[in-house]
Amino acid sequence: MAHYLVIVESPAKVKTIKKFLGSNYTVAASQGHVRDLPKSQLGIDVENDYEPKYITIRGKGEILATLRKEAKKSDKVYLATDPDREGEAISWHLAAALKLDEKKMRRITFNEITKNAVKASLKAPRDIDMDLVDAQQARRELDRMVGYKISPLLWAKVKRGLSAGRVQSVALRIVADREAEIDAFIPEEYWSLDAQLKVKGEKRPLTAKFYGTEKKKMTIHSKEEMDEILKKLENEEFQIIDIKNSERTRKAPLPFTTSTLQQEAAKALNFGTQKTMRIAQQLYEGVDIKGNGTVGVITYLRTDSTRISEEADAAARSYIAETYGEAYVAEGTKTKSADKKIQDAHEAIRPTDITRTPAAIKDSLSRDQFRLYQLIWKRFAASRMAPARYETTSVKIGADEYVFTVSASKIAFDGFMSVYTDEEDQKKGNVLNQSLEKGMKLSLKELKPEQHFTQPPAHYTEASLVKTMEELGIGRPSTYAPTITTIISRRYVAKEQKNLYVTELGEVVNNIMKQAFPSIVDVNFTATMEGLLDCVAAGTVKWKTVVSNFYPDLKKDVDAAEEELEKVDIQDEVTDVICDNCGRNMVIKYGPHGRFLACPGFPECRNTKPYFEKIGVPCPKCGKELVLKKTKKGRKYYGCEDNPECDFMSWQKPSVKKCPKCGSYMVEKGNKLACSQETCGYVESKPSEEK
Repeated sequence: MAHYLVIVESPAKVKTIKKFLGSNYTVAASQGHVRDLPKSQLGIDVENDYEPKYITIRGKGEILATLRKEAKKSDKVYLATDPDREGEAISWHLAAALKLDEKKMRRITFNEITKNAVKASLKAPRDIDMDLVDAQQARRELDRMVGYKISPLLWAKVKRGLSAGRVQSVALRIVADREAEIDAFIPEEYWSLDAQLKVKGEKRPLTAKFYGTEKKKMTIHSKEEMDEILKKLENEEFQIIDIKNSERTRKAPLPFTTSTLQQEAAKALNFGTQKTMRIAQQLYEGVDIKGNGTVGVITYLRTDSTRISEEADAAARSYIAETYGEAYVAEGTKTKSADKKIQDAHEAIRPTDITRTPAAIKDSLSRDQFRLYQLIWKRFAASRMAPARYETTSVKIGADEYVFTVSASKIAFDGFMSVYTDEEDQKKGNVLNQSLEKGMKLSLKELKPEQHFTQPPAHYTEASLVKTMEELGIGRPSTYAPTITTIISRRYVAKEQKNLYVTELGEVVNNIMKQAFPSIVDVNFTATMEGLLDCVAAGTVKWKTVVSNFYPDLKKDVDAAEEELEKVDIQDEVTDVICDNCGRNMVIKYGPHGRFLACPGFPECRNTKPYFEKIGVPCPKCGKELVLKKTKKGRKYYGCEDNPECDFMSWQKPSVKKCPKCGSYMVEKGNKLACSQETCGYVESKPSEEK
């Protein structure tokens, strides 16, 4: 009887796949990568056509020995690692490490771990796709070059084991640029005006919003402008000048890609990107379903395609027709047009069987697994359903030369919304019960003016950073979560209540990278590089061409930065703070959380203290010195040195100058000084010596 070996990546899959195959199949796991570049050196022969020097990863020797034994006993070896660039490379490395005979080795892939998919893949084995392998090799070498050439420089400059990365340094820059934008933002005043109007025969008043004149929309900038409008409206008659009834449709959403799943799980379930990927991995690899045994309940989780297989599409449509009725089935198929950034022919993330409803398998899943599965199931079902239809009514109300508007909508047909709604859908709109007619007069009950200020751009969250990285073409589905995890764990970025902030350490690293390696942290350059790697995967560009074009420029930048750094003798900065233990003047050092004070007598004296930099500005509250401080997570703020007696704090740097308009303290906003009292609104340019 012939004997076959199937090698997968994770031990969790072994159990699931074993169940689908007969006794003449052995299923074993490589447990991820088995070979890689050595940690102790660059591992790339730059003199010899950039040949990589692969070695067995520490701790993988035993696994490989077991796999070798099994491979010898087998008539055929099927390499069934993940269906993406990384999985292809693992298969290639396995073939090399196990010295597999080409005749008895085949590559198989499946997008979902179900009996049909696994059986079908065994019927369609193929050779290893060397274009995909080469794309992974190129990516690995590029990442290694950036990491191993730049990190020692950062270490030298900042005196810590810092690191740079091809994608992580760009992600850090994106967050840092947004922080700079927020810091420099100056709020602008604007006003809104609501009119409460009585309709004859109706108890409830109608709330209309100020629009402008009939010809154009107006923004009210100040109280003076508002007073002028109110004066004109004082005794005016309000009359309906136009009513429009129309129907609008809202299209069903597309099924999830890796990026949209991470974003939606963050919004709806409050999951971090890493958590979303971990739980999705469990659902993909297989969960024990009562009555069914172990089965993969979703398709492969790393994808940027919204394509759905014909079988899955047909199954979804028939399920929807049966469950909700024919009217709810979408007419055509919906997929995103082919985009240059889509890396492969994966499907979108969907349930492997639409009839396996979240409610049916709830008891077999953990709470988090159930919530994520439900989100994926609902989104996929909705993507195959008809659009929702709304009946909308827009009313224009005239008074003097001004126009107020009222709009309302109600759902005429809920379509996909019977299954899936997001936060926006849940907001209640106006309801117009009134029988309103053109020319109808309305009596004014009350005018409600309200002052507002424009808001700065929002801080990035993990979800919005993923969205931005995807839009800019930086990184790929498999790298979004690890990249964000890296910049947080390295303490370059702090996460507080979902928001991401650059830490002091992050600022230092980002400034060095921008100065010494502008192309590495250039968004367009990184996106172009990702595009080239996709061309390698498609077989249109040779991988060593990409590497050989990149390395000389990097080396030139590194050499130049090294020279510059040599000129900068980085001494420990001596302070006037005296060590309590030995009486020496303490020095400023860098640690994982930023700067701190340490005794220069280390290791005999190990005394350390927090370092608070004085900024030369008196505290607006008590007059003592203001110092630069950090939250536990590393976010910068300005507080009084006399804390906790004085509780003054400001996220923006205060200035010595007082506001000439209201007397409050001013804060720095980029190259401007602005009053700390938002309602005051006073702004002036920063004196040139401070810029």
